[in-house]
Amino acid sequence: MDKESKNLRTLDMYVRLCEGKVLNKHEEALRFGVDERSIQRDLNGIREYLADHAGESKGVREIVYDRAKEGFVMNGSDGSLMSNDEILAVSKIMLESRAFTKKEISIILDKLISGCVPQKNMKLVSDLISNEKYHYVELHHKSTVKDKLWALGEEIKQTNLLEITYAKQIASKEVVTRVIQPLAIIFSEYYFYLNAFIVEKNDDGEYIKKYDYPAIFRIDRIKNYREIGEKFAIIYSNRFEEGEFRKKVQFMFPGKLMRLQFKYTGRSLEAILDRLPTAKVVSEDGESSLIEAEVYGKGIIMWLLSQGSSIEIVRPKEMREEFKQILEDMLSMYN
Repeated sequence: MDKESKNLRTLDMYVRLCEGKVLNKHEEALRFGVDERSIQRDLNGIREYLADHAGESKGVREIVYDRAKEGFVMNGSDGSLMSNDEILAVSKIMLESRAFTKKEISIILDKLISGCVPQKNMKLVSDLISNEKYHYVELHHKSTVKDKLWALGEEIKQTNLLEITYAKQIASKEVVTRVIQPLAIIFSEYYFYLNAFIVEKNDDGEYIKKYDYPAIFRIDRIKNYREIGEKFAIIYSNRFEEGEFRKKVQFMFPGKLMRLQFKYTGRSLEAILDRLPTAKVVSEDGESSLIEAEVYGKGIIMWLLSQGSSIEIVRPKEMREEFKQILEDMLSMYN
């Protein structure tokens, strides 16, 4: 038998071992028309391959003889593949996010399962998420964003200033043009966003930041963008850190950084601290907790309203007064 046939035979055996099949040496010899010594050499070759690659992943796989099954099986797991619970968890999160169109999510999940799940578990995982895939409801904008994500990511990496055409509000079809310094891509509450400083020319013809804090653009609303042939400099000590920004913003409402303080009398302090990663408990008196957090913008007001009477804003005074006015306006609609 030539070398190519031997390689194909070994590959066939390797794939079936990965699928969880049991290989009987006598049956394999009959299957391929070779003697059992050739099959043993093939198994030894697979063992050597697994041993050589054991250091590249956390998983350790080996070929062993199972007396009860009267054949050779593969034990262990491939560290580069995801376990059943991992792939199921990731799939559920992706479906819940509703970040993609129905066609996109179907393609992505199929690739995820085929590329990350051991073959013997593929049908099980596919069956577990099939109902949610079928009933998946895409967002109303129905825009394909994944191609934009990569393209904008490259613009960020290359530090290019961009001119974008942006639809501010879908209902009014209001479109604006901005020159921006793109900083980071963030996902939140169903949508992908581009964080960017809005820039404008000064008297010397140089582009400078219009505000000290970044603007937030929903990527599906970016209709067009182009490079303007200018780049921006990044000072490492002042670089934008999307992780820090993400901890301090609610519902992607831009605005200045502020220190918020409020009293909480609800039953789940843990849920409050999980929602606001920068939050810390300043004091407790048995009935309430005084909490302080750093936040960007006024999106925090939307979340505070969702907590009802369990939250009272202490400071800043301006936000307390604004919150009070919102509550009075709400109450007037029911009087």
